[in-house]
Amino acid sequence: MDVMFLVLVFFIYCIFDMAVHKGMKVDLPNAAGVEEKGERIVITILPDNTLEFNGEPMSEEAIVERLAELHRVKMNFPVLISGDRNSRLGTGIELLSKLKAAGVEKASFQVTGS
Repeated sequence: MDVMFLVLVFFIYCIFDMAVHKGMKVDLPNAAGVEEKGERIVITILPDNTLEFNGEPMSEEAIVERLAELHRVKMNFPVLISGDRNSRLGTGIELLSKLKAAGVEKASFQVTGS
C-alpha cells in the first residue's frame, strides 16, 4: 500500500512539473529567484526566437493583445517568461517592455536555481 501511494505521488508530481512547459524542452539560464506558485500564464521563447502562449504558438502582437484583454477584465494572472538560453535577449526584453506598456504588472523571467 505504501509503495502504491509513493508511485501515485511520483506521477502526480511529474504531471505538475511538466505542466509549466507543456512538454517543451527549454534550456533556462541559471540565476537566483523566487518560485511563483498558483495559476499563471507562461510565455515561452524558443531557441529560434518564436513565441508560445501556454504552449500554443503565437505572435508577439497576439500575445500582448491577449494579455491586455485579460488585464482589462481584471484577470491579472502572473506572467512567466520562459526564455531558452539560446534565444536572443532582445526578444525577451522587448516582450517585457510591451507587456508593461499594456498594463501587465506581474511579469517575470523563469530561471533555474543556481
